[in-house]
Amino acid sequence: MGRYRIVVRKPVSKDLDGIPKREIRRTIKAIAVLSDDPRPVQSRKLSGEEKWRLRRGVFRIVYEILDAQLVVCVVKIRHRKDAYR
Repeated sequence: MGRYRIVVRKPVSKDLDGIPKREIRRTIKAIAVLSDDPRPVQSRKLSGEEKWRLRRGVFRIVYEILDAQLVVCVVKIRHRKDAYR
């Protein structure tokens, strides 16, 4: 399997505004790991959608995997209480 390219949608930058800097660094590291393995053991597929989620503390990283183009597209990063709305 090849290395996936990470694409972050523009609204994600607004999601990062409310997150503490320490958590932002950890979240960016977790996103970087997705380029090697877009479906790590701790990720889960969201039911009814073609999206996946990765838990990072109290935050959730929601992303799509485009296998044909080898792309992981980060859709949103939110607190767990708001992540699935």
